[in-house]
Amino acid sequence: MNRLFALALALELALGSVVALAQSSTETAVPGADVESLLAVARANNLEVTGMRHEALAAQQRIEQADALPDPRFKLELQDVTKMGAQNPTLWPGDVGRTRYTFTQEFPWFGTRALKREQAEATALGAETQVQNVWADVASRIKLGYAQLYFLQRNLRLNQEVLGLMQRLEQIARARYAGGLAPQQDVIRAQTEQTAMRGELIAMETDLHHGRARMNALLARPIHAELAEPQVLRPLPAAGTLEFDALETRARQHNPQLAAEEARLKATDKGQELALKGRYPTLMLGIAPTQFQNDFKAWDLMLEMNIPLQQGTRRAQEREALAMRDAAQARRDAVATQLQADLSENLDALESAQETEALVSNSLLPQAELNLQSALAGYENAKVDFATLLDAQRQIRQAKLSRIKAQAEGQARLAQIERLLGEDL
Repeated sequence: MNRLFALALALELALGSVVALAQSSTETAVPGADVESLLAVARANNLEVTGMRHEALAAQQRIEQADALPDPRFKLELQDVTKMGAQNPTLWPGDVGRTRYTFTQEFPWFGTRALKREQAEATALGAETQVQNVWADVASRIKLGYAQLYFLQRNLRLNQEVLGLMQRLEQIARARYAGGLAPQQDVIRAQTEQTAMRGELIAMETDLHHGRARMNALLARPIHAELAEPQVLRPLPAAGTLEFDALETRARQHNPQLAAEEARLKATDKGQELALKGRYPTLMLGIAPTQFQNDFKAWDLMLEMNIPLQQGTRRAQEREALAMRDAAQARRDAVATQLQADLSENLDALESAQETEALVSNSLLPQAELNLQSALAGYENAKVDFATLLDAQRQIRQAKLSRIKAQAEGQARLAQIERLLGEDL
């Protein structure tokens, strides 16, 4: 099973390289119009995910290493190289008094190798889930970045629309001033509003540039590479259809961070068992044939072991392993508790964003539009002053901005919930 996973991971890495090469060598559509196009590029190119895939593949290779016996040892002893002074010293085995060949093999105590293998398997599983955790984090940042780009782009358009409206209001104020029906202050205030809006447009353009740069960094593309303008938002689940208990169950089953902590806890469990194995000796078995000239006339067998007398040291190692196990369990429980809190917070925030968008779209925005039309007609008929008209313009601008904010907030909360679930809704 582990070999199959290692093969699958290696194939995934190779496929990612092929996809990246194909994308760099062929003309493809500019990503960014929707979230899916950005996620597809990031899945193949993101360097954080690629690095974790290689680490997971390396962890898989440690399983076989953990289960292997230590290399055997060979020892050569040339005894009586002068044959009691009868000849000059020699290093040829057949010309010395005796030549002893020693072959030894170390054997850990029974069950130690199996525990080491299980510990390595748990560590490899943790590395595998860490790949999923890193991808979930990258995908969440992409979804959040897309929602921010959508908000900034729509806010930029809104500001441009309002700037056009203020230019029309300035023309009306100029006409009324020319006819002696309005003070010059109305024209100056309209021009001041336009100047302030142009300053906001500059700030928005800067924020858009920064947002695109961050997105390209997540996609491992050149910082100034072109991105398509965000066109559509992902559909949100209907308000009130998401139940906390059902989502919590899914999160406990699929959250990659929680799964990584579970694997780490299992690895520390095996580490604790290995520490207890330290109470027993390590065996060394050997065979030693002895050569006399060209014949082997003596064979020796050996059994060697270490004597675990340093019990204080071993008890300290056992206490260390137990503390590591308790720490891993505490981290696992902390992640599970925080998972509940974050899920509840984001679920409530998602419902709040949906309710806010519905309220703005169905009530506040129509009311603001009617108020602007009424104020515009009243100003043209000299029934309201220019300050009232500006206030009505600000209300409709604020209403539209609130709707865009609610939409972006809903997308951000959806991304956070999916990050906690470890899968898309």
